Amino acid sequence: MTTVENITAASKAANLRNYILVTGAYWADTLTDGAIRMLVLFYFYELGYTPFQVASLFLFYEIFGVITNLFGGFLGARFGLKTTLFLGLGAQIIALSLLAFAPPSLLVVPYVMLAQALSGIAKDLTKMSSKSAVKLVAGETQGQLYRWVSLLTGSKNAIKGLGFFLGALLLTLIGFQSALLLLAGVVASALVLALLLIKGDLGTPNAKAKFGQIFSNNRAVNLLAAARIFLFGARDVWFVVGLPVFFVSVLNWDFWLAGGFMAVWTIGYGTVQAATPGLIRRQVAGDHEPDGGTAMRLAFGLAVFPAAIALALMGGIAPMIAVVGGLLLFGGIFALNSAVHSFLILAYTDSDKVAMNVGFYYMANALGRLSGTVLSGLLYQVGLQTGPNGGLIACLWASVAFVLSAGALSLLLPTNTTVRTKPIALKDLGE
Repeated sequence: MTTVENITAASKAANLRNYILVTGAYWADTLTDGAIRMLVLFYFYELGYTPFQVASLFLFYEIFGVITNLFGGFLGARFGLKTTLFLGLGAQIIALSLLAFAPPSLLVVPYVMLAQALSGIAKDLTKMSSKSAVKLVAGETQGQLYRWVSLLTGSKNAIKGLGFFLGALLLTLIGFQSALLLLAGVVASALVLALLLIKGDLGTPNAKAKFGQIFSNNRAVNLLAAARIFLFGARDVWFVVGLPVFFVSVLNWDFWLAGGFMAVWTIGYGTVQAATPGLIRRQVAGDHEPDGGTAMRLAFGLAVFPAAIALALMGGIAPMIAVVGGLLLFGGIFALNSAVHSFLILAYTDSDKVAMNVGFYYMANALGRLSGTVLSGLLYQVGLQTGPNGGLIACLWASVAFVLSAGALSLLLPTNTTVRTKPIALKDLGE
């Protein structure tokens, strides 16, 4: 092996090691993020907050997620992904501490919204860092890129599911603020390990990067981002507030049971995402990777499931059978669609713009979550006027409209996943 080959191999090994460390830190943040979601949702619902008031607690979380993804890509390009990772973990510790050490008189809507804003910043900074780092590892090999990003996305959602269960369980066992202190310790440990073990900048910082470059001029990226808004709006419009409230108020489930089921669903959803390369390839001729047509077919197919659940509830079918069964089917198809999107954003983007384009794409993701979260609480509360199942039915029909919009936008996506204007070179891999 030549000297150049030795240097290249060593550099790739270092990038892989850093990626593993970044992913581990992201897993710690993801676990606590899921736990916080259940803690806040069930704690304040138990205090008598309406579904819309509960949704409002997450308003700043989603708004600042949009802002963070907008600026995070720029910061990652300008200062390196390690900087954005450390900022994200630090913000999560502050967010947890604000809630854990607050006297009961401070635990009101504006204060909780502020803490949730910091939590949203933390989650999206760490996510952008990890999702961008995968490009440094996989490089120009599209099949490897597809497998890596599917594994990352799938594992992330599995751990977020564990967080849902952990949050609901901790609320039951040790209470709201004690649970938050425990979670703060988990994130602090991850930050210390990251500070000690991650070497380099995770990519080459570009001091010439300009904020205006965050807005992509790549048509494929823009279309995919628009489709992403509606795809995630379709999930969160019934999953974020409507579904857990339905579990505890209509099905009379305990908090830990509702959180446990959502955990199992999210873990299963993540497992499907991780297995997406093999599952999709069985439906695609030859060795082709998924493209815009794949995203379109999955989106239109997904619309069937929320419509079927809504019709089943309207037809008097037992709510547990209709919702639980339908949710499992919805989760499988949604997971495939989400994983294909996560591959396409990296396949479409230029290697020298990966942090910015990923940040722009996840800004769209956050916009979808924001719209879904607000509508989930609002539509559920309004729909209750028609009966106990009416709230969830209203959320489900909104989900159908969102998914159909995502499918229509996906019709315009390129069927060529190598539409980048600049090829990936060794220097882009940190050589």
